[in-house]
Amino acid sequence: MAEIRKVAVEDEMQRSYIDYAMSVIVGRAIPDVRDGLKPVQRRILYAMYKLGNTHDKPTKKSARVTGEIIGKYHPHGDIAVYDALVHLAQDFSMNHVLVEGQGNMGSIDGDPPAAMRYTEVRLTRLAEEMLEDLDKETVPFVPNFDNTEQEPVVLPTKVPNLLINGAGGIAVGVATSMPPHNLAEVCDAIMYLLEHKDATVEDLLKIVKGPDFPTGGIAIMSGSALNGYRFGRGQLTVRAKINVDEKNKKLIVSEIPYGVNKSQLVKSIVELVKAKIITGIRDLHDESDKSGISISIYLANDASPEQVINQLYKHTQMEITFPIINLAVKGNDLRSYNLLQLVSTFVDYRREIVKKRSEYELRVAQERAHIVEGLLVAIANIDKVVEIVRSSGETAEAKSKLMAELGLSEKQVEAILDMRLGRLTKLEHSTLESEKKQLDDKIAYYQQVLASPEKIDAIIKQEIQEIKQKYQRPRRTELVFMAQP
Repeated sequence: MAEIRKVAVEDEMQRSYIDYAMSVIVGRAIPDVRDGLKPVQRRILYAMYKLGNTHDKPTKKSARVTGEIIGKYHPHGDIAVYDALVHLAQDFSMNHVLVEGQGNMGSIDGDPPAAMRYTEVRLTRLAEEMLEDLDKETVPFVPNFDNTEQEPVVLPTKVPNLLINGAGGIAVGVATSMPPHNLAEVCDAIMYLLEHKDATVEDLLKIVKGPDFPTGGIAIMSGSALNGYRFGRGQLTVRAKINVDEKNKKLIVSEIPYGVNKSQLVKSIVELVKAKIITGIRDLHDESDKSGISISIYLANDASPEQVINQLYKHTQMEITFPIINLAVKGNDLRSYNLLQLVSTFVDYRREIVKKRSEYELRVAQERAHIVEGLLVAIANIDKVVEIVRSSGETAEAKSKLMAELGLSEKQVEAILDMRLGRLTKLEHSTLESEKKQLDDKIAYYQQVLASPEKIDAIIKQEIQEIKQKYQRPRRTELVFMAQP
C-alpha cells in the first residue's frame, strides 16, 4: 500500500499553483529570449519545416498545416493554433512575417481571417533562416506530448527575432510586452557588441534608438520609454501620423498606433464628434486601401487644426501608451532583460550554435575522410581485395580478413564491400584523392574555428551582415525624443 502523508492544504495549494504558473509561463505564454518564440509559434514553424512547406514550394492549405501541428506537437484547440498561425502572417502585426499567407488573413480593421479550409500558407525565407542548421545537432530535442515524435526545445535562429518582431503575452502573475525594432539597427547593434566587448546599454541606444512598429506612427521617447531599454521596464507613447492639408481644410491620418483597430478608431471619432466631446470636425472619410491607411478628417471653417489634433490625441486611440516589459524565459529561467542583455544573450546563443554546428561538421568530415582513406587503400591493393572477397565463404569472413591484412577498420571495410567493383578504378582513385584533399581542408578549418573564439565571432558577424543585407528595410516609426537619449 502506498504511503499516506499528511500535508497542510495551504502548502499543497501553494506548491501546486506555483508549478501550474511556471508551466503556463514556460510552456505557453512567454517567449524564449533565444529565438523569440512562444512554444506554439516554434511548433508551427517546425511542423511546416518538417512538412516541406518552404518558401520555394507550393503553399499548403492552412487546415492541413493546422492538423499537423495539433496532431504531432501542440494538442490544443484548432482555432487557437490557427489564430497563432495567422498572426505570423499578418504584416500589420509582425515587422517581418514568418509565414506567407494566401487568402484573407485578417485585417487592421479587426476582420477575422477566412476559415482555415480557404487560406494557404508556407514559410518565408526569413523563417527558414531561423530553422537552418536544425539537423546539425545544434539544439536539444525532446519527445512530444505522446512520445511519438521529437521536437526542438529552441530553434537555432540566425535572426534576432525577439528584438525585430517583439512579443506579447500574459501568464499567471506576469506579462511580456516587447516592441518590435528595425532589423538593420538590431543587426548593427549585434555587430557593435561583437567588436566592443565592453559595450554598455548607452552605446547600444545610439544604434537601436527606439521601436519600429510595422504600422509606423510616432513614438515619443520619454525618460520612461528609455528606462524600458535601460532597465527592462518602462512605457512609451505612440501617436498616429497626422498631416494637415491647409488647401482642402482637412487632416490626413496616414499611420496609426500599433495594435489599434482602425475601424473602431474611426467609429469612436464619429461618436465623440456627435457627443460634442471633439469639436471642429464636419466630416470624416476612411479612404484606406491596399496601398495604405488614409483617413480624411474634414475641418469646420473656423476650426484650428492643432486644437483638433490635440483633441484626437487626448480622447481617441490616435495616441496610446505602449508598456515595455522585457520579460522572457531561457529554458526554465524567467527574468527581465535590458537592451544590452537582450543583444548579448543572442550573441552568446549564436556562439553556442556556431560551435555545435562546427563540431558536427568536423565529425562528419572526419568520418568521411576515414572512409575515403579506406577506399584509397582498397584501390591500391585491388588484387588482394578481390582475392580475399572471392576466397571468403561469407561476408563476415571477408570483413575480418580485410581488416587483418590491410589494417582497415570495420567501417572502412563495410564501405569497400558496399562499393561496386567497377568503381575501384584509376579514375575513382583521382576522384577520391581530390575528395580527401577537400575533406582535409574542411577538417583543418573546423579545428581552427573551434580553437578560436575570434573566428566564431567572425562567423557570427558575417552571418548577421548577410541577414541585414537580405532583409533590411527603411525605418517606419518616427522617433521624437522628449528626454536626453
